[in-house]
Amino acid sequence: MIASWKSNGVPLWGWVASLVVLLNMGHCVAVADEPELSGIERNRYLLLDSRIIGHTENAELTLGRAKKSSSNPLFEEDKPWEVRFDNLYANVMFDEEEGIYKCWYSPFIKDISSKGMTISERKEREYAASTREMAICYATSKDGINWVKPELGVVEFEGSKANNILWRGTPRTGSEKGDAGTWAGPHGSGIFKDLREPDPNRRYKALIKYEILSVAFSPDGIHWDEAIACPEADSAGDTHNNAFWAPTLGKYVGITREWGEPFGRQVARTTSEDFINWEKCEIVLEGIDPRYQTYSMPVFYHGGIYLGLVAIHDQEDDLVWTELTWSPDTIKWNRVLPGTPFIGNDGKEGDYDWGCVYAAAGPVFLEDEIRLYYGGSDGHHNIWRNGYFCLATLRPDGFAGYKQTETIKSATLRTTAISPGTGPLQVSADIAEVGYVKLRVFDENNEQIAESEPLHGLLSDEEISWQNGFNASEQEKIKIEFEFQHATIYSFNFGN
Repeated sequence: MIASWKSNGVPLWGWVASLVVLLNMGHCVAVADEPELSGIERNRYLLLDSRIIGHTENAELTLGRAKKSSSNPLFEEDKPWEVRFDNLYANVMFDEEEGIYKCWYSPFIKDISSKGMTISERKEREYAASTREMAICYATSKDGINWVKPELGVVEFEGSKANNILWRGTPRTGSEKGDAGTWAGPHGSGIFKDLREPDPNRRYKALIKYEILSVAFSPDGIHWDEAIACPEADSAGDTHNNAFWAPTLGKYVGITREWGEPFGRQVARTTSEDFINWEKCEIVLEGIDPRYQTYSMPVFYHGGIYLGLVAIHDQEDDLVWTELTWSPDTIKWNRVLPGTPFIGNDGKEGDYDWGCVYAAAGPVFLEDEIRLYYGGSDGHHNIWRNGYFCLATLRPDGFAGYKQTETIKSATLRTTAISPGTGPLQVSADIAEVGYVKLRVFDENNEQIAESEPLHGLLSDEEISWQNGFNASEQEKIKIEFEFQHATIYSFNFGN
């Protein structure tokens, strides 16, 4: 979905809702190409998009710095029904119509809790449970930092509806004494608000595993119709499933999971025209090797490309962190610096995200930062652990950018030929006090036609001042060259 730029904690560019190529190293998976729609205007360019990079000298791509909030954790397992957050599988949005942040998350409401266990006790106790039930819970916030778990009065838990549960499981066929059975309930729910939907009763959509991969609809995100099974998708679905409208494809895309040798967990993709009938899933991303498995991958559209926050599960150290990926079409995925965490584990064992980091679906874009919510755990993936809802922030467009390889000389980056928009050229970059960025513009014959005044400071969508009053919109195609020193350059656009 698409929102608008705002400030003061209110989102400004909200979340929307061939080959897989791993940059530098990785495994390729052959799948069919997906035709793009014509008429989708691209105005913002992230420099991590290798398709627009024509030439670099003394420049290298580097990940942006995701800064963890001093308010972390934002909330934890503090309700009787929040027995274990596990991976949390959070879905976050800012609802512009209601003026509040919303979060849907999926704790186990029947399980063994590790609250009060010492680290040694967690490791000694067998990590298994004969009965588990997952549910969907709901929280809201005015500022995205302080969260409330409202009493919804929708679902009964231990004789009371005074809780924030909006969906739980039902007993499975053949289960003893009405027990819901292992992994009962809606598992790995991906929820979003679809502003394109004309039917108000289907404004909120969910892609979940409910016995098998299924979908569900809601008018308000709280009261849900029964799940509709999607057997044609043929997916394992035991992950954080997520779905969104892909504007360049003109259809819904679902991201889920499959299993296969030798890489174990695999990221799978399915598509639908109507959110009910789904195509058979295809594998679109696997790990670098069997040790580093792709666990889940929330995806969103920004800057003309699709960005993925892929959770990597280290099978030997049993830790989980989040890395960055991008795709032009949701099929061909490019990992940015594989093996380097984008949101990593911190602290010591027992700290809130030492063991696991699972990105939430849906970053929230503010005027001065991007909010990346995530589920953190204080222990290894496959032992008893406590879970938390957390936040990391990123500078605008700061997912990844180019910096100097050697600091003793300046770096240059020249784009491929692109069609300029109608607005003024703007740049986002972090420039040290002793550094600078200068732009030059070339025509398709590589003749220089413009040069900018030097740029300094921390810049977000900074309009360029040209030495000769140059107007990029008068050109059919241009190549932009960045010369920079002691700086990281992230993106450019033609007036947002």
